[in-house]
Amino acid sequence: MSVDVENQTPAQPANKKKKRKIALFSLAVLFVLIGVVWLVYWLTVLRHFQDTDDAYVAGNQAQIMAQVSGSVNKVWFDNTDYVKKGDVLLTLDRTDAEQAFEKAQTALATSVRQTHQLIINGRQYQATIALQKTALEQAQSDLKRREPLGAANLIGREDLQHSRDAVATAKAQLDVATQQYNANQAMVLNTSLENQPAVKQSAAELRDAWLNLQRTSVISPIDGFVSRRSVQVGSQISPTTPLMAVVPASNLWVDANFKETQLANMRIGQPATVISDIYGSDVTYHGKVVGLDMGTGSAFSLLPAQNATGNWIKVVQRLPVRIELDAQEVVKHPLRIGLSTQVNVDTSNIDGAVLATQVRSTPAYESNALALDLAPVDKLIAEIVRANAG
Repeated sequence: MSVDVENQTPAQPANKKKKRKIALFSLAVLFVLIGVVWLVYWLTVLRHFQDTDDAYVAGNQAQIMAQVSGSVNKVWFDNTDYVKKGDVLLTLDRTDAEQAFEKAQTALATSVRQTHQLIINGRQYQATIALQKTALEQAQSDLKRREPLGAANLIGREDLQHSRDAVATAKAQLDVATQQYNANQAMVLNTSLENQPAVKQSAAELRDAWLNLQRTSVISPIDGFVSRRSVQVGSQISPTTPLMAVVPASNLWVDANFKETQLANMRIGQPATVISDIYGSDVTYHGKVVGLDMGTGSAFSLLPAQNATGNWIKVVQRLPVRIELDAQEVVKHPLRIGLSTQVNVDTSNIDGAVLATQVRSTPAYESNALALDLAPVDKLIAEIVRANAG
């Protein structure tokens, strides 16, 4: 029994060493296979993707400012409130604007009456011309009768001279009346009352006063959320005073700042995926590259780097790349301006353009919320002209 044990003991270490070599060889083969698979995957897929975490959500911010000066008496919305296009955000005291509107109405009525008087004066001057023509004809007839009598010495020379003077006087008076009529016509010409320059100027001033009165209500040009409200009740504001901002929750994009070494194959139209820090990897946004900026962040900074000073260290620059997001995904998972994101762009297809080549045929953004219909004030102007035209 002891002999068998002695014969089997040396074989056990040899078996363990053989198993260890097989395990190490298998492990090495496994690592080599993993490396080969990873290399193939990188060559075929991963090398075509460029990613960065230096990316942030961006969007439009409608800066709200008043169009007229005044004192704030009501603020209707506060930060984080949702507003719709056309909603009144705040109102100004209307007293001064109403007074200016009343003065403009009075000025228009006065202008209409004065212009109407000029038109009537034209008719008066025409009558005066006709009267002076009659007087001239009478004077010429008297002179024509007296000249033969004077030649025959039947009347005195003084009477004949008086007749000649009467003709000269009548001619001068006719010239004066004609010039007065011409001067009046130069003011009115053959233009209708409502199209007279003085009337149109007063009407334009009335429209300005009406617009200023309407603009005492500051409205929102777009749908969005109120942010950065700085205006307070009682503040005296001017058209250059920032009041608040309205930020829409739609039409957001991502500005991804890629290194310049990542941009060789970056093209407009390439697909991209975006992961925001607010939702994490549970939510993935899909988008596409819509443009590459024309300058790096350092080139457009307030104090751009002066690399010619000699104290120079090369720093890899970053270029902003705009990523347009899928609108439906943004509606489902709302984002906010400034949030951090992780962007991954598929650069395998390089058929797209590096820079935009098409010119927009429609406005990038527009709003008609601030446009006012002038029909009410035009109707008021017509009524004032009609009431004061006589």
